[in-house]
Amino acid sequence: MRVGFHNGVVILPDRVLEDGVVVCEGARVVSVGARPRRLYSVDEWVDARGGYISPGFVDIHVHGGDGADFMDGTPEAVIRANRCHLRHGTTTIFPTTTTGSPAQVRAMLKACTAVKKQDLAENGARIGGVHFYGPYFAPDKTGCHSLAGCRAPARGEYLKHFATGIIRIATCAAELPGAEAFYREARRRRCLVTCGHSNASWDEMDRAFRAGMRHVDHFWCAMSSVSSLRTRFGTPMRAGMEQFVLANEAMSTEVIADGCHLAPDLLEFARKLIGPARLCLVTDANRAVDQPPGRYRFGPATDGSWFESDGEVGWMPGRSSLASSVRCLDFMVRHMKEATGASLPEVVRMASLTPAERAGVAKQVGSLEVGKRADVLLLNRRLQVRAVFLGGKRQG
Repeated sequence: MRVGFHNGVVILPDRVLEDGVVVCEGARVVSVGARPRRLYSVDEWVDARGGYISPGFVDIHVHGGDGADFMDGTPEAVIRANRCHLRHGTTTIFPTTTTGSPAQVRAMLKACTAVKKQDLAENGARIGGVHFYGPYFAPDKTGCHSLAGCRAPARGEYLKHFATGIIRIATCAAELPGAEAFYREARRRRCLVTCGHSNASWDEMDRAFRAGMRHVDHFWCAMSSVSSLRTRFGTPMRAGMEQFVLANEAMSTEVIADGCHLAPDLLEFARKLIGPARLCLVTDANRAVDQPPGRYRFGPATDGSWFESDGEVGWMPGRSSLASSVRCLDFMVRHMKEATGASLPEVVRMASLTPAERAGVAKQVGSLEVGKRADVLLLNRRLQVRAVFLGGKRQG
C-alpha cells in the first residue's frame, strides 16, 4: 500500500520543502519531493493540514517514562516506556542502563532483547539497541545514580553484557582503571563509545580517544570542568571534557534541552561551537515522564535512588541537584528552537539524523530519504505532535 503525506512543510536535514510530498510504500519511503500532488500515485493521502512533515525522533539516552524505568527489568516496563516516548514522537529508542547490580543490568538487557525481537508496533518506539550507560561511573560524578552500584569496569562482567548483542552505545568514565580496555572492546563491537559521569582530564580523554571513545554524555552535566579538575589535581589548572570536545571535531556530544538543565546561553553556545552535525538532543528522561509530581525511584523500582519530580524536572531529595529530565524529545525540539538561533532543519537534525548517525543506524532511520523506514511525524506549527507513523502505519 502506498501512502502519501501532503499539504505540509517537509523537514529535511539541510532545508525544508514547502508544500512537499512524502510517499511511503509498506514500511519504506519511496519518494520525497515538491511536485504537485496529482503527479503521485498513492492509495491513501494523509493531510498534514499546513503543518510539518518530520522524520521520527531518535533518542540515544533515555531511562524511562510513564511510571516505568528500563532498569525495572521486565518487558512490560520496557513496552510502557517505549509507548510513552512514541506518543511524543520518538520512533527509535536506545533504552539506557543505570548503576544497578550485574543481575539488574542482565535483566534489563534480557527484557529489551525480548521486546526488540518481537518488533511489534504496539510495543511503542522501536529499539535501536541498548545504551550501556551505568554502572562504570566515577564515584565523584554519579549524579542521581545510586553510588552503591557504581564501579570500575570488570572485563568478565562487560563481556557477558556485550555477548547479548543488543548493546550499541557504551559509556565509561575515562579515568577509571580498565576504561581503555572497555573502550577497545566496545569499539571492536562497533558501538558508539562514550565518556560520561566522569571527572577526566584532557590527558585521560586523549588516551580514551585513542582507545575508541568518540562521544561525551549530556554536556556540562556530571562532567569534568577546570574547577573540578583543580580539586582533583591541584595546580596548575587543567583542561577536561568540555575543552576536549570543543577542540576535537571527531567528537560528538548531547544536550538536555528541557529548559531546566541548561540555560539558553549554554544551548546557543553548544549550537554555535559544536554544530548540529555533532550535537544530539537527548531526553535523559526518567519514569516520571507523563506522571504527576511526586517521589519516584531512579533505576530499578526495588532499590533505585529516590528523586522528586515537580512536573518540570527531576530533583535529588532536598533539591540539592537535578535528577534527570521528565520531558520527551518533542519538548526538547520546541525548546531548542525557541531558545537558540537554530533553524528548524538544524533542530530536527539534532533530534533525528545526528543521533542516528552516531549510533550507527542512519541507513535505516533519522531522515526522510528514499529507502529509509517510513517513520513519519506530523507536527503542527507549534511543533507539537499531531500524529505518529511507525513503518508507515499510524499509531494511537
